Amino acid sequence: MEREELEELRDRVSCAVVLEQADFAVDVRESTRKAVKYRRGAEIIIVIHEGRGWFDPLSDAKGDVFRLAQRLDGVSFVTALDRVASFVGIMSKEPVCNRPPRDSVPTSSMPQRWDNRRKPWRGSMTWRYLHAERCLPETIIREAIRRNMLREGPYGSMWAAHVDDEGVVTGWEERGPDWRGFSSGGSKVLFRFGSPGALRLCVTEAAIDAMSLAAFEGLREGSLYLSTGGGWSPTTKAAVRVLAARPCARIVAATDANSQGETFATRLRGIADEAGCDWLRLAPWAEDWNEALRATDTPPCRCAPG
Repeated sequence: MEREELEELRDRVSCAVVLEQADFAVDVRESTRKAVKYRRGAEIIIVIHEGRGWFDPLSDAKGDVFRLAQRLDGVSFVTALDRVASFVGIMSKEPVCNRPPRDSVPTSSMPQRWDNRRKPWRGSMTWRYLHAERCLPETIIREAIRRNMLREGPYGSMWAAHVDDEGVVTGWEERGPDWRGFSSGGSKVLFRFGSPGALRLCVTEAAIDAMSLAAFEGLREGSLYLSTGGGWSPTTKAAVRVLAARPCARIVAATDANSQGETFATRLRGIADEAGCDWLRLAPWAEDWNEALRATDTPPCRCAPG
């Protein structure tokens, strides 16, 4: 097949179609307009670039529609071409996403965009979302605001800052009543809430979970509550390694109580082993820490030393 024919086939078949034909389903709650999450049991694939690309958040696998067909079926590239060609003409289902479209591509830097947004205040839409819907205590919300970690997002949403090792804002998690995402043009590093020089490093998958765990523990002294933003980027991995290299550090894998959370916990244990620091698995009895917080006033968790 000539290069032009390959390009035409790639344009005519979306990664979404290949996944749907393999019985993957869209996880609407975890999807955005730019990154649609597909699940099949414990398997997860994120479709990006308007269906032309994909990646596996639990590994380094990524590529185009042909690589996807190879991965799903365990076949050669030639066989994958035939498989993809058989899907020509099939339209993917429209994923339901309530995220408001962006009017334009932002041109200012991430720190500037962050500084241009207003901090939440008592009674604001973001405050009500965090306190009334997510059940975060006012003390935790106020402390996060004091540490410059929260901003008012559009449509009653919350922005939670990701910062690098120097404390520079690189992007932010966006969470609202009906949608979630990450800042356009931003980079996932770590949301950091708590003592900057802490040795107890509690790693969660979302900023709201990090703050929920902090609420359970009363913002425990000597603890830093972290969020990867639901991903595992090279910058996130590097940032966790820097923290784990602190003398006497301990990584607390406080990820979700599901297959993805266990995968992240295993990766965190690998980093702990490399750094020679302690490791602990701390899992909520509900699927995540915020769900547990909304269900009870008692810190319900099980703790298993590594």
